[in-house]
Amino acid sequence: MLRALVFFLVFCAVPTFAAHTGEVTRRTMPELSDLALAAMAAGGVWLAQRAMRRRARARKQAQLQD
Repeated sequence: MLRALVFFLVFCAVPTFAAHTGEVTRRTMPELSDLALAAMAAGGVWLAQRAMRRRARARKQAQLQD
C-alpha cells in the first residue's frame, strides 16, 4: 500500500511542475504533463486488468469448489 501511495504522489506531483509558461514555441517533443498523463492512463489500465483477472480467478475457484 505504501508503494502505491508513493507512486500516486510522484505521478500527481509531476504535472504541477510542468505548468505552461505562456511562451509559444514549436513543439519538438511531448510535454512533461503529456508523459505524466500517459503514465497515469497506463497505470489505470493495469490496475483495472489486475482487478478483472482477480475477480475471474475467484469466480473460477468458487465454481470448482461447488
